[in-house]
Amino acid sequence: MKSISVFGSTGSIGRQTLSVCETHGDLFEVSALVFGSNVKLGCEQIRRFCPRVVGVFDEAAAKIVRSEFPGIEVVSGSGVWDIASLPGADVVVNGVSGFSGTFPLLNALKAGKPVALANKESVVCAGSLVREALACGGTILPVDSEQSAIFQCLTAGRRADVKNLILTASGGAFRDMPKELLPSVTPEMAMKHPNWSMGRKITIDSATLFNKGLEVMEAAFLFETEGERIKVLVHPQSVVHSMVEFNDNSVIAQMGVPDMRMAIQYALTYPERAACPAAPLELSKLSGLTFEEPDTEKYPALPMAYEALRRGGSAPVAYNSGNEVAVERFVSGDIRFDEIPELVAGVMNSMDDMPVMSMDELLFCDAEARRLAREYGTKRSI
Repeated sequence: MKSISVFGSTGSIGRQTLSVCETHGDLFEVSALVFGSNVKLGCEQIRRFCPRVVGVFDEAAAKIVRSEFPGIEVVSGSGVWDIASLPGADVVVNGVSGFSGTFPLLNALKAGKPVALANKESVVCAGSLVREALACGGTILPVDSEQSAIFQCLTAGRRADVKNLILTASGGAFRDMPKELLPSVTPEMAMKHPNWSMGRKITIDSATLFNKGLEVMEAAFLFETEGERIKVLVHPQSVVHSMVEFNDNSVIAQMGVPDMRMAIQYALTYPERAACPAAPLELSKLSGLTFEEPDTEKYPALPMAYEALRRGGSAPVAYNSGNEVAVERFVSGDIRFDEIPELVAGVMNSMDDMPVMSMDELLFCDAEARRLAREYGTKRSI
């Protein structure tokens, strides 16, 4: 039986991870739960899974949890990241959203633990630090459906024979909307993803294709592949999760219903497989599969990602952290939907390129990108 620590337990990835653990109670036990401020759901999860330790980032929420569960160790504030390195957990699931997911990833890897990683921002922003932490003996098992698909397809051949990695994108909520109508998009409209059930930030990122841009950079890190050999195709049906093209022009695809539990479970059971709670893919009921090149004028986030990858250093941090603030400003009504990539481009153009080789340098670049993103449109420093 594997012991699992779940970071971001009340979020989309966390909830689906716990669904897998519940389905396979003979394979997994939950040793730790870490969440932000959703006390109601967090307490329900604690009662159901009886973890040995609980991390609650929000101090007020932690106080409530301590009163409800006096017999369980409850860690609060930034100390929750240390739970990733505690002995006793066989796998750490990192479902924390955004830049913050960097901290549990680094702590777990430095402790030599396998990390089932759903947080792409961590390797995008802190690639050098993650590579250094990997030397301590930990491993990364991808949980994003696209990266999991690439990971699985690569078993079909030698890495030396790989020609291209092909990431698929659903196109998000507005794949059929003309570019001219994007300024009228509301946050409520952006949250209606046609295929996947995900959190707010990643759903909006799917609509702008910033999520796919982050995945391009993540794939470059995870699979040590140059940006020119990472392709993106819009695949509205979300059945082919990604593909690998080999040098003999063979293309290997990983397919399945759009259900994150498949990728999560594969990371938890790797290298073995087990029956999954996700529905089977019934090929006879598919009306057809289509693929098309992305419209980079409609989705400028994608070419911006390749530029950030080429520049390296602080550029991926500017891309990610600028976008995190841009999404916040869009949700609050401060900027329009079509201004999100404009804002991020401004941040990338304003920040000086610099190496990111230490945590201090990473935090400096993140803070600077966020400052520029918050000032965009109010102070014409960009």
